[in-house]
Amino acid sequence: MVKVTFTSHNKEIYCNKGDKLLDVARDADIFIDAPCNGNVSCGKCKVRLIKGKVDTEKTHHIRDEEWNQGYILACNTKVIEDIDIEVPSKLSSPMYGMKIEGSDKKKDKEVFDRAKKIIEENNFEFKTNIVKTYIEIEEPTLDDNISDIDRIERHVRNNLGYDEIDFTIELLRKVPTVIREDNFKVTITYIKKKNKITILNIESGNTENKLYGVAIDIGTTSVVVCLVDLYTKEIVDKASSGNAQIKYGADVIHRIVYSTKKNGLKELNEAIIEDTINPLLHSIYTKNNVDKDNVVSLVVAGNTTMTSLFLGVYTDFLRQEPFIPPFLKSPRLIGKDVGLKINDSAYVFLAPSVASYVGGDITAGVLSAGIWSSEENVLFIDLGTNGEIVFGNQDYMMSCACSAGPAFEGGGISCGMRASNGAIEKVKIDKETLKPTLTTIGDVSPIGICGSGIIDLICQMLLTGIIDRRGKIHRDIDNERIIFNEYEIGEYVLAFKEEYNLDHDITINEVDIDNFIKAKGAIYSGASVLIESLGMDFSVIDKVYIAGGIGNNLDIENSILIGLLPDIEREKFIYIGNSSLVGSYLALISKDAKKKLQEIGSEITYVELSVYPTYMDEFISACFLPHTNIEQFPTIKSKLEE
Repeated sequence: MVKVTFTSHNKEIYCNKGDKLLDVARDADIFIDAPCNGNVSCGKCKVRLIKGKVDTEKTHHIRDEEWNQGYILACNTKVIEDIDIEVPSKLSSPMYGMKIEGSDKKKDKEVFDRAKKIIEENNFEFKTNIVKTYIEIEEPTLDDNISDIDRIERHVRNNLGYDEIDFTIELLRKVPTVIREDNFKVTITYIKKKNKITILNIESGNTENKLYGVAIDIGTTSVVVCLVDLYTKEIVDKASSGNAQIKYGADVIHRIVYSTKKNGLKELNEAIIEDTINPLLHSIYTKNNVDKDNVVSLVVAGNTTMTSLFLGVYTDFLRQEPFIPPFLKSPRLIGKDVGLKINDSAYVFLAPSVASYVGGDITAGVLSAGIWSSEENVLFIDLGTNGEIVFGNQDYMMSCACSAGPAFEGGGISCGMRASNGAIEKVKIDKETLKPTLTTIGDVSPIGICGSGIIDLICQMLLTGIIDRRGKIHRDIDNERIIFNEYEIGEYVLAFKEEYNLDHDITINEVDIDNFIKAKGAIYSGASVLIESLGMDFSVIDKVYIAGGIGNNLDIENSILIGLLPDIEREKFIYIGNSSLVGSYLALISKDAKKKLQEIGSEITYVELSVYPTYMDEFISACFLPHTNIEQFPTIKSKLEE
């Protein structure tokens, strides 16, 4: 056995000689950002060796200067003797780099109100089948000595008109004491089912005004929880954080692979339930003085992998041809089945998936976007860790999923980060000096660059002639910001470390640019093939809805210039926010909307791009700036010629 001391965490752990350092850190419950899950492909898991020797190799992810300072990749290092390790603070939390939503109540209201208007225009009622009623039960006597449950059932039959009641053992355990706390005056929460009711909760006294539901969007990168008053249909509070599963990989494929390891599925399930959602629920309940037993309805939306891991269901066949998901429609679930801090008998509903890589986040998004009721041709694009696309109208809906990877969240980029304070979100480069003007989230010193900033940066590098249309840096530029490392990989320096008192320069290199071009190429080619499969082209599009975290700061013009979005009229592009969360909210407050959500899951036709004849050719053509066929981008062609 050898000892590893994590000096940054004041923690020691013993491991076997030859164990991988990244695994040792995980065993010690120390988070190290590793989007590629240890494949030595992202370079994000840099840690510093303070003392001792390890078995490791230098890769192109580590600069000479960093190597000399003791930096190594945790995923590419084996422990061979006692060592001391320092984990940089920005790597030591799964929530680092995560922009927390919920602060802009005005923008939230606009997005939710827009979706509610679509529901109203289709004559959907904002009603649920969950009811809360105050009752005063006759007290028992020697002459009237029936059981507590029979007493409740008799009152329900005589006063509410239902023939019988149903309940769980958890509720039964509460009944004897609760009904006597206020002399048999109680409030029951129940679901109506024809002539029968299922009691979800029983409380002492009159608590009719306290009835809540929760809508949750489980994203691959972030999770958002929304507490809703089921009487007023208003959002009480909202909170979000990073998905703690990030420690096991940035994308669904890496997590699926991890789930096949010993205890892997259990660890992934605990990461989303115990380390992510339950803490968010606890924070909202504490802040708003809400009892978890008054939360009686839950709607969850997530991609097919996320909802499977949420339930602890084996997922490996999702990634193996013919890509079969374990389930599409929501199984019958109650609160105690999922382990969340809600009423044990709460009704739990999962937004239905369409296929292995088009999940409930997309069906919920389609519900909130109103594509199912639109006479116009709508292109819906969800820009996140996974890129999903839907095209259609009230007559048909087609969908596909693109292997965009985590680039839009800053993953796969050497200095990339998730949108948070210090992330560069906008870039402007002077054509003469090549000096950039940077705008950061929070208006603080830069520490990395997020998705919207990367789009701006690549656009500016193309327009100023730093890179060619292949994304390669021109070798003949004489400027201090253009560097070629020992591997002959070109880099552009966004921020010198001396300017902002950083540990190292903030740069983007040709490998980063290539990764991003592939990500944007996947989105564009996916949309192109989806529309082409119907014998159409981009000219038929009436509206383009952009969903996902990156969309809020997305520069449409720059996105078209690099070939992420089609070159059509700019006024057709509309950002619709976190459509997955909005769709979950609609299903929570309206049983009609929930029914429509179930129908949407069955109505969307899925196109498997991996076997579509022309997809690979189109993808390769789209891995260019903006595209190998510049005629597809007429307004951009003229701009580049200028």
